[in-house]
Amino acid sequence: MLNYLLPALFLLVQDPAPAPPATALAVEAPVVPAGQETPAAPAPAAPTPAEAKPAAVTPAAKGKDLKPLSFLSQEFKFRWDQYMALGAEVDGLKINSIFFNKRTMPLFKGAEFGTRAVVEVTNTSSDTRTPGFAVAVFDADNRLLGVASGGPKIGGVSAGATETFDLSFHQVVERIPRADHFILAVELTN
Repeated sequence: MLNYLLPALFLLVQDPAPAPPATALAVEAPVVPAGQETPAAPAPAAPTPAEAKPAAVTPAAKGKDLKPLSFLSQEFKFRWDQYMALGAEVDGLKINSIFFNKRTMPLFKGAEFGTRAVVEVTNTSSDTRTPGFAVAVFDADNRLLGVASGGPKIGGVSAGATETFDLSFHQVVERIPRADHFILAVELTN
């Protein structure tokens, strides 16, 4: 029974899927019969005085400090259930290693609790870093086999600290052990 209870609890913790936008605009290209040239696009209409005004800035938008995010995206060779040293770095956050395996608990012999990627990082900067991670796993034919993402729940990685992050793969997991390569993306929010 615990084999069913723990995975069910993991699923309940997930955020619901976002609703689609209320107004989606569809743009269709004109159909051109064979042998004819593509017609030139019509010139855009001049904006009306109401459209020419810049959008009003809300008080909430004024208070936010809009800084560019630090970002890393790099491809690596995949190895299942083996420690892989990476040595990548983004703004003082060093990505030390990653490994992929099945999540198990010694208390429940033979029970598996999903497929995961564990990322270890060290903050070599003098400020706290708050990373977000995404891992996409591909086979030799460049077909996507699975995706995991995650990061710190509260706070970030303190200066000089080393932490590990457990990223879970959901639903599409059966072919991950036979992967060829993966892409790791790291985005810092500070």
